[in-house]
Amino acid sequence: MANPVYGKQFKASTEDEKRNGMFWVVNICLILFLLWTPFQIALFNGLGVSFEQPIFWAVMAAGVLLILGMIQFHKKIKLEDQRDMVALLIILLPISYMISMFSAASWHYAVNMVLIQWMYAFIFVIGVYMLRDRLSNKIIQITIMGSAYLIILFGFLNWFGQGILGGHLVSWFSVAVSNGVYVDAVMSDSNGWRLTSVFQYANTYAAFLMAILFAGLFNVSRLKRSYDHFIHGFMLVPIILSLILTLSRGGLVVLPFVLLILLLMLRPAQQILWVVYIVIAGIASAVILNPVTAIGLQVIAKYDGGVAAKGWAYLLVTSLIVGLIAVVIGRFIAPKLEHGVEGWTAKRFSSIWLPIGSAVVGGIILVLLIATNLRNLLPENIRVRFENINFQQSSVLERFTFYRDAMKLLRDYPFFGGGGGAWGAAFEAYQNNPYVSRQAHNFFVQYLVEVGVIGFIIFILFVGFIFYKYIRGYIKSEREKKESHFLYFILVVSILMHSLLDFNLSYVYMSILVFLGLGGMAAAMDAQPLKRLKLGAGTIRGIYVSLMGIAVIAVVFTALRFKEASADVMEVTTMANTPQATYEGLRKPLDDALSIRSTFPDAAVFLSSLLVQGYQQTKDDQFYNEDMTLLTKAHEKEPFNKDILKQMVTLYQVHGDTDQAFNLMVDNIPKYKWDISWYEGVISQAYILGNQAHEKKDTAAEQKYFQAGLTIYQQVLDGMQYLTTLPEGQLQGREFDVTPKIALSIGQIQLMQGKNADAAATLKRGLKDDLSDETNKQVARYYLAALQKEGQKDQAVYDKLIAVDAKEKEQIDQLAKTTY
Repeated sequence: MANPVYGKQFKASTEDEKRNGMFWVVNICLILFLLWTPFQIALFNGLGVSFEQPIFWAVMAAGVLLILGMIQFHKKIKLEDQRDMVALLIILLPISYMISMFSAASWHYAVNMVLIQWMYAFIFVIGVYMLRDRLSNKIIQITIMGSAYLIILFGFLNWFGQGILGGHLVSWFSVAVSNGVYVDAVMSDSNGWRLTSVFQYANTYAAFLMAILFAGLFNVSRLKRSYDHFIHGFMLVPIILSLILTLSRGGLVVLPFVLLILLLMLRPAQQILWVVYIVIAGIASAVILNPVTAIGLQVIAKYDGGVAAKGWAYLLVTSLIVGLIAVVIGRFIAPKLEHGVEGWTAKRFSSIWLPIGSAVVGGIILVLLIATNLRNLLPENIRVRFENINFQQSSVLERFTFYRDAMKLLRDYPFFGGGGGAWGAAFEAYQNNPYVSRQAHNFFVQYLVEVGVIGFIIFILFVGFIFYKYIRGYIKSEREKKESHFLYFILVVSILMHSLLDFNLSYVYMSILVFLGLGGMAAAMDAQPLKRLKLGAGTIRGIYVSLMGIAVIAVVFTALRFKEASADVMEVTTMANTPQATYEGLRKPLDDALSIRSTFPDAAVFLSSLLVQGYQQTKDDQFYNEDMTLLTKAHEKEPFNKDILKQMVTLYQVHGDTDQAFNLMVDNIPKYKWDISWYEGVISQAYILGNQAHEKKDTAAEQKYFQAGLTIYQQVLDGMQYLTTLPEGQLQGREFDVTPKIALSIGQIQLMQGKNADAAATLKRGLKDDLSDETNKQVARYYLAALQKEGQKDQAVYDKLIAVDAKEKEQIDQLAKTTY
């Protein structure tokens, strides 16, 4: 017997909206939003000011969408059931980010993230109310799948060397097009060429593809019309091929676990259909994998239209065959299958055997591909990736390092976190070795760092409650009700599961899909009635709409102003490289930007550079005082920003406050302990200032600076020694070694202290083959002079240096005779 409470609530959750003009306006606007965002929005925080403007546009668009939505479905806001409750509680997520601003590692990133979190809240509320309507639900599901299929085909345009065509198609609305092509739609790294489509990062594209693969399987197995079977069946091969061409090991590892979870939610007949379609599409993809891979690699290196057409023929013909097979299965086999397994379906635990069996078979296939010669059937670039799937591979060891380092950061910001973008702003101060990742490669770890334990608990409870209520209602409901919103469950589970291994939700578009999906799940969840408040429905509606309206207006206005500030900085960046650039012309947009965001890092650094030039040219302390006030204020809000600190050092130096500049550099070594260029700067200054003190016969100052330089040099050596203890499979990251500049400065210090042998050993560390470079030439010169002082020589280096410049012989002899 059906649960009466659930039946009543589900009826409410599928109540149709009034199909007036506003209904269509809201739906069309959301369609355009979902089509625009994947091509427009990249990573938030850390990619520079040029990537901020599209995000602010998206925030404003989401705010407008919510206003339109509130006009359309405001009568449903009664705070009568738990769906209304979660639509209200979603504001706790942006509020937790607002609280974290006050201890933020970067005020700029933190404020950006607050706006982004409000956007997600708006999208969630839209989903909660809008997706109760059956037609809206259908329209949005079609839009999600249609836009996903466009993204996949766009990826193949680039894989088959037709990036210019792809760039022209999207250049009118995408900021990611440069020189006529979409940047990094196919990216190259140490693993070779990897397909990324609009995401510019292969692992996130893999997470997206995994979600769309399961969504496609769901649609082809449940929809009744032949053209639905054909469309979704046709796209299975491009999805699977794209997933493989990303070379994402994480995607391949996570996929079986997500498949197991989703299969457990399906009826046995649907489970069988999923497995059948996966097998058919998988075999078809395997047949053309080698030629499609080879053709892609060939046309990327040198485009050939005929070869590219051949690649398209392989893809389209194979997809056509699979699409037609899907039509046959849907029309003739699926109905009989439903009837044939009725008896099995009625048995207890009938829905768990096939998922478990599929997981076992999938695991066996994966093991065979990893551990046996079966992998030799794969293209070389893909085979190498399979060979490297183990817990000692670099990417796995690096991720564990990220997580440990994130916990160090959390210890300093335990309760309310370090604010949005905390990891990207502060990771250098906590990193174990000099890796370059501005992402923690785990959404949950990164979220924990940003909002602290309290904010993280709020997030987990909120999402967990929606999952619990949705699954509870799903189990109780009939088939049609089960399937109405299951697509959103697929999207959310797939993306969140993969986000355990990567930073997918740092992509605004991926987070939009997740929060819209959560809204869709909430729209259909098992929603129990709430105790009625004494206030009437109209009063409650008025309070709720007023609060959300205030939030929308505040967020949209702020996003608009921030967009203007970013545009001002972009204007300066463009203008600075032109002959027409003037101090007044550059200053005005910077002042405008700083009047909106007083500690905007890019604007502050740019304006500081102008003020430094003004001071150098006029020696007017007004420039110095203004610059110092600007940088001090910016540094308070951006304590980990390296560019701001560098500007402060420069300002001190041009003002003659060299001791303050040096102390500032030394004091901030812990923030950049694996940045060898920072050590270069400090050690070079230690030599310069010590040498100046030596010339002034200030022995105390000389020893102070020289000793500081030697102490910092020892830190470099200790760091190099530590890096040798990293696990064998873990890459070091950025270079961390004795550079020619470091060797030259320390070698000179040691020579001035009479430590000739030590100087020779140090300078030898900095020797480079390219002696046309002035620093390298100086290192060789001082190295040979130090050896000569010890009665030794290095004939090979000497001959090479003399071959570059015969006058070096005199300089070496003169240095060798110099006494200090």
